[in-house]
Amino acid sequence: MKPKTILALEQALTLPYATQRFVHLGWRVIRVESTPFRGQKTPGDPNRYVGHEVAGPDRCSYFFGPNAGKEAITINLKEPSGAELLGRLIRDLPVDIFMVNTLPGRYEKLGIDYDTLRGFREDLIWVGISALGPDFPKFGGYDPALQAMMGYMHLTGDPDSTPMLCGVPIADLKAGDEAVNQVLLALVDRAETGKGCRIDISMAQAAASWLVTNLPLLDLDASGQQATRSGNEHREFVPVNAYPTRDGHIYLAVGNDRQWDSLTGVDGFGSLARTELATNAGRKAERESIHLAIGAITKQRTTADLSELFAAGGIVHAPINSLKDVAAQPFTQKIMPVTTLPDGKQVHLAPPAVNTPHLAQTNNELSMPPGYGEHNDAVFTEIGITDTELSDLRERGIIT
Repeated sequence: MKPKTILALEQALTLPYATQRFVHLGWRVIRVESTPFRGQKTPGDPNRYVGHEVAGPDRCSYFFGPNAGKEAITINLKEPSGAELLGRLIRDLPVDIFMVNTLPGRYEKLGIDYDTLRGFREDLIWVGISALGPDFPKFGGYDPALQAMMGYMHLTGDPDSTPMLCGVPIADLKAGDEAVNQVLLALVDRAETGKGCRIDISMAQAAASWLVTNLPLLDLDASGQQATRSGNEHREFVPVNAYPTRDGHIYLAVGNDRQWDSLTGVDGFGSLARTELATNAGRKAERESIHLAIGAITKQRTTADLSELFAAGGIVHAPINSLKDVAAQPFTQKIMPVTTLPDGKQVHLAPPAVNTPHLAQTNNELSMPPGYGEHNDAVFTEIGITDTELSDLRERGIIT
């Protein structure tokens, strides 16, 4: 597929993450940010200022990962001239896809709604991501609140302790992935019909779709234990849990009776080979005693020794790695893009989700995340705006 041009009125994470996936494909992504209001010290995407400074105050550490390889412009969309400028970009660049993750109630006020923008390009693909979709135009949402709202926190953590967030912003990321999927489907449709479309992504609906094994339990007379927090255990399969070792922890996942037989054949685990534990149903009835027995065995050995034993027995297991450990994995190192700081230091970024033939055509080095309004002159000149017009736009506060 020929690389496309995306104009994204984006902030926070869910949409920047989605457009980052298109950067991995070699597509052009131009992020649009607001011009500052009077006295504002941190204009544009608030995430620019989260974390420690990396390349000036507007490019802090939290902003880096989802925004490398992009361009950045500013437009005051509250002014008619700003809305006209946005339309001119869509028409003259031209822009294939427009994406936004502000409140749906602001779409028409800012002149960024689908009906307005398709007037500038009839086959435009328009995507809006919001907390609950356009039926709830004033409802805002951030990932932690959506994890709480959609049952994720109810399902995460120790059953006898406080509900917990997941360690990564999964509601944001799931919605971003769905936006990518829908854009690709829309491009296929456009190739066949010549028509663009409007796509609305509800972060809550996307999150609910991942409750694929959980929501049906409500109508299947499941016990409370099956539909709430289970700590590090699997709700159904035993034993699946984190166990102490002499120097840390190891995660063990026995997913069927054959694997249980393999585990009981590993040196030191033979005491678990009892008839009443031969089936998963039997092991569920003895869940607590099994966990205690396995923990007593594993804590006598190092994580490395156990990994060697489990690997030889074909038993699914894993060390509980730190982020530094993950980055050091040989297969991870090979697929992480990099960006280079002004001082020459390389920063490794999260890899693309999938290796495809399209990725092979892109460079593994991405440009640094753009500074606030960094590409105003280059992008606006590209559509024929003169230096005199640029100066006028700046004086009137339409761009920075």
